[in-house]
Amino acid sequence: MNEFFNVLSDETRLRCITLVCENKELCVCELEYALKLPQSKISRHLSVLRLNGLIRKRRCGKWVLYSIHPDLADFQKKIIKFVTTEARAQVLYKSDLHRLSVMKNRPKIGECDV
Repeated sequence: MNEFFNVLSDETRLRCITLVCENKELCVCELEYALKLPQSKISRHLSVLRLNGLIRKRRCGKWVLYSIHPDLADFQKKIIKFVTTEARAQVLYKSDLHRLSVMKNRPKIGECDV
């Protein structure tokens, strides 16, 4: 249980999981663009989220897409919903979301069923 809260307590991981919740699926390049952080840092934080079972990844052609893990416990879903709702009200998250919305050449997720 402590590890679950430790994972969510990191600002970068919270920003990542909030954007993933909002968009259903995102690739590393989208998170890198939105958060204005290097790919290596984003990948490291996504790895922590994945190893702790909060997100999952799937391959879609050349893209690796991340989404919220569907098998989370009910209490985890409720806590994630609460903290991401609160995060969305923060200026930093609003900036992340805006940058993501103006990103050109985003992967076309609907074109891949692999």
